[in-house]
Amino acid sequence: MTIETGVLERYSAGAAAIQTDLCCPVDYDRELLAILPQEIIEKDYGCGDPSRYVKKGDVVLDLGSGSGKICYMAAQLVGDQGKVIGVDMNDDMLALARKYQSEMAQKLGSNRVAFVKGQIQDLALDLSAMNEHLAQYPIQKAEDIISLRAWQEKQRLESPLIGDNSIDLVVSNCVLNLVHDSDKEQLIREIFRVVKPGGRVAISDIICDERVPEHLKQNQHLWSGCISGALQELDFLDAFSKAGFIAVSYDKWESRPWQVVEGLEFRSVTITAVKPEHEPCIDKGHAVIYRGPYSEVYDDDGHVYLRGQRMAVCERTFRLLTGETYATDFIGILPAQEIEGKPWDCATGTLRPAAATKGGLHQNTCSPGGGCC
Repeated sequence: MTIETGVLERYSAGAAAIQTDLCCPVDYDRELLAILPQEIIEKDYGCGDPSRYVKKGDVVLDLGSGSGKICYMAAQLVGDQGKVIGVDMNDDMLALARKYQSEMAQKLGSNRVAFVKGQIQDLALDLSAMNEHLAQYPIQKAEDIISLRAWQEKQRLESPLIGDNSIDLVVSNCVLNLVHDSDKEQLIREIFRVVKPGGRVAISDIICDERVPEHLKQNQHLWSGCISGALQELDFLDAFSKAGFIAVSYDKWESRPWQVVEGLEFRSVTITAVKPEHEPCIDKGHAVIYRGPYSEVYDDDGHVYLRGQRMAVCERTFRLLTGETYATDFIGILPAQEIEGKPWDCATGTLRPAAATKGGLHQNTCSPGGGCC
């Protein structure tokens, strides 16, 4: 039995009957759960709550959507202008999620949730379309495999399941660890592909404090149980950074491990990250002040920010540092007067003289301690 087959079989069983050993205790928003059918709640298997990162108007993609619980929770948050897409490759789980689609649309006031069949490591390939293709052109000889591959490539290009730069927020709840190790890098590249510039990810998953040894990876029960496919805690962050994401961080970290196997600690975490906006760096006189507490910090582009100093930044970096991701870390200072933008040519660590920003609006945000200016 392959890893993929083991995962399919175990989650098909989870769609038929509750599997208590497939989920960690999670404190979900009771108000969002209130309108959900009990079967969806009971047959959902996760380790976190990525729905709390959803904003009004978002287009949300849920990887490995299972019973649809996170999708239906997110649908309440995106509102009439938003949309939620759940991707899963398990027909039994898709059937369970779709079973209540009409009922939930009536409760929500609109049909803003869709469930599609696909592999999360290949978000361009529509598996339902492929099944229809195979019904018409079944594989009967070796040459048919070559023809199928050609059809797949054409379908990915012309009719992708999830398009490039189309998603505001990608969420997932204890699913990435189920993907084979050889496909994990491609999986994260696919997440990067579909997220809009400036878009976000919020991934709840199980990680390990050490790299999982090969003999545990060969254990089908541990793998399908979200254990032996877990990435090591630093490797998990690095995988998103290498794919091109910025502001990669652990927003949630369970202090107690969910399980300990042969001395290895497996715990639930939630990682957040942002896809950078690929706009030119234009200097219009903006500045930011790093609040502290550290004497200096660096961002993913290698820029240094000295505590309490007015650091020169381009307009694009200014928007990033004064936006929600870094809201409590920086004070933004607009130029006192509108100036014509010019290509950025300042070295990292360049200070912006107070005279250049004197009289400019200071963009303060609420601090963690509750103080707002």
